[in-house]
Amino acid sequence: MSEQPVPIKPHLDWSAYESSNSFGFDPFGGDFGAPGSGFAKAAAGCLGKRNCHSQDIGVMCPSYRVTQDEQHATLHRAETLKAALDGAYGPHPFAGPELAAAMDLCVSCKGCKRECPHGVDMAQLRVETLAQRWQALGHVPLRERLFAHLPRYAHLLKYLNWAGIVRSRVPLLGKLMQRVLGIAALRSLPHAAAQDFLSAQPHAVAATEGAREVVLLVDTFTNHLSPQIAQAALEVLQAAGYTVHIAQAAACDRALCCGRTYFSHGLIAQARAEATRVLDALTPFAERGLPVIGLEPSCLLMLRDEYHALGLGERVGKLARYAMLLEEFLARELDAKRLHLPLQTLDEKVLVHGHCHEKAFGAMPALEKVLHLVPGLQVELIESSCCGMAGSFGMEAEHYDVSMQMGELSLLPKVRAAATNTLLVANGTSCRHQIRDGAAREALHLALVLRRALA
Repeated sequence: MSEQPVPIKPHLDWSAYESSNSFGFDPFGGDFGAPGSGFAKAAAGCLGKRNCHSQDIGVMCPSYRVTQDEQHATLHRAETLKAALDGAYGPHPFAGPELAAAMDLCVSCKGCKRECPHGVDMAQLRVETLAQRWQALGHVPLRERLFAHLPRYAHLLKYLNWAGIVRSRVPLLGKLMQRVLGIAALRSLPHAAAQDFLSAQPHAVAATEGAREVVLLVDTFTNHLSPQIAQAALEVLQAAGYTVHIAQAAACDRALCCGRTYFSHGLIAQARAEATRVLDALTPFAERGLPVIGLEPSCLLMLRDEYHALGLGERVGKLARYAMLLEEFLARELDAKRLHLPLQTLDEKVLVHGHCHEKAFGAMPALEKVLHLVPGLQVELIESSCCGMAGSFGMEAEHYDVSMQMGELSLLPKVRAAATNTLLVANGTSCRHQIRDGAAREALHLALVLRRALA
């Protein structure tokens, strides 16, 4: 039997949901200023339409598509969260097993925010639930802290590449790491580049007279794992005639990070601190109306989405207006007849896998449009849901099998069936990692394809 509603102090800003007419009812009996009421109303936005049980082409719900178990769909997660806030699981529901089990297979794909008729943002609800859980338990598990704090030690990864090589050759070491840290023994570890991108870039760039100015925001993953992508993006933008400012933190400070790893693991204070550093660095550019261009979908789109939930004030709205992915920027410039990019013919076929957030935020048409700029390129989109990697999800031992099953639904079989000379495009770091592990193929970022086609 339900007890009294559980009062909580949310870690995120849910004020956008605290309207007296939100969803037509009030789970807190009319007290719209009650602690946590916006969070409760966000969960109550699910009205049981069951779109998350659909098998049609789309993004959501990846876990339900694999398990066919309604307990692994958005609807069940929302119902469990509502029950917890209503007191059904006692006065400390966030420390209990019910919510943990309900949220366990959520990959934060954002599909529900786009495809649910009521826009339920289960990815953000999951983050708040995680933050409440760590607070209730009094600690954050070691593995989650390792993943979350990646931006802090990413510069050291290049010195640890040997460990990944040894681990791949000595199965016992992988099994030991799985037992101690919970990192799947069958999953490869990321390989860092010998030289990151940002450390070699000047802090100030002189603008060419008459050239349009843009800002390139290089995320942690691209900077340390795939700096060639950032270099390619820089060369493509310069070839198109733009003056490119490289987003940098203050002198002698570490590289900028959007805060995605912290946010995804429920470490809200740290995510807010990282976001504040980004706002400090980029607001002057946004105030000048300069486009801020990102390369990693989950990182760049955080500036347009989750930053609003971090309670950072009006600067978020200003920056969000100018934050866009490389493909979105180029497509916009093309539509405005301002894009002059010298491209030669590539008589090749390319298969494109869209990152979940690219799909959720409607960036796929822009990606397809920009690829069609390359003469001779034959573009085919892979109709797929989540690749299954989903950040650290596919690295976690208990999730490895489900992760691979998500990939096997459509993405990995399609990649394996492709001719060896077919180009593969996947803009997400995690997506490329999954393709490498599951199909033994290397996928490219859009920027690399465009640089390849530069005349």
